[in-house]
Amino acid sequence: MATVDVDRSDNAYRHWLKESVRKVQADANRSADTHLLLFPLPEEWGIDLYLKDESTHPTGSLKHRLARSLFLYGLCNGWIRPGKPVIEASSGSTAVSEAYFAGLIGVPFIAVMPRTTSSEKTRLIEFHGGTCHLVDDPGTVYEVSQRLAEETGGHYMDQFTYAERATDWRGNNNIAESIYQQMRLERYPEPAWIVAAAGTGGTSATIARYVHYMQYDTRVCVPDPENSCFFDGWLKNDADVVSDCGSRIEGIGRPRMEPSFVPGAIDRMMRVPDAASIAAVRTLERAIGRQAGGSTGTGLWSALRIVGEMVAEGRTGSVVTLLCDPGERYLDKYYSDDWLAEQGLDIAPYTEAIDHFLATSHWH
Repeated sequence: MATVDVDRSDNAYRHWLKESVRKVQADANRSADTHLLLFPLPEEWGIDLYLKDESTHPTGSLKHRLARSLFLYGLCNGWIRPGKPVIEASSGSTAVSEAYFAGLIGVPFIAVMPRTTSSEKTRLIEFHGGTCHLVDDPGTVYEVSQRLAEETGGHYMDQFTYAERATDWRGNNNIAESIYQQMRLERYPEPAWIVAAAGTGGTSATIARYVHYMQYDTRVCVPDPENSCFFDGWLKNDADVVSDCGSRIEGIGRPRMEPSFVPGAIDRMMRVPDAASIAAVRTLERAIGRQAGGSTGTGLWSALRIVGEMVAEGRTGSVVTLLCDPGERYLDKYYSDDWLAEQGLDIAPYTEAIDHFLATSHWH
């Protein structure tokens, strides 16, 4: 029987691939690490609260890390090809970052997003050379992305499936390793808790896996906004739980249990009212002079609740949460009183609760 030998080597493609991987890796090499900011708490509490400021990435959000990892994953798997578009289902920030990397390696990019996505995110995607394909039903972003990939011969990146596997959770300067390196000289270098909300679930999975791999005692909490199914799916251990509408807190919360959400890796979840998230993010601006998106508020609200528990129990230590993206992307939403009124959101009780807590260490 004759040997059958098929060689699909393509010198031109391999040259393009090497150059593309080099360009994506060079972006990481050019970028300094993101800052770890201290949120002011009363000194006598003996607790330090930090925010990992992911808004300082070149594309302004936590999703810059994810987009870099997804592009390397897609390139090294042979999925992303010269001249063929990359398509992504996104609520905005991942699409901004992916548009940047698509431009870096010279391929077209199409973002499939809910029509309610903030106008600033749409502008940023187009600024980086991407095209926005808006849908009325947030639940259709997956199938529309897949259809566009099939029609164009492009690659559907599918962050919601691949986020947890594209990032090296054992280290390699992922967000978890970065947090622990930056905490080394703090008075409580090993956080009692790390709080990370879930969009794809990839960040919480990376952090939790790294904590377990390094044998730290840190616990991981995932707060979840209204209209998201993650909390119920985690609580009931049910991968088929769905929500019938999209999250108002862009970037986190999903209508289905995404493949990259790893419930077994995390210790705790909180369901956070949207009004509490917005109250917390406005408190952040008053406290440190920084505006941030609603997902940062969801994490900050949960982190402050955990700090309150620690104070009540007489424990000292540190808590870390994430500043996910800048508030400038949401001036027409979370920083607009008119938008709050349209949504029927009253943040006053939650603002009062935070102020009372910071003054007294007690929640009411």
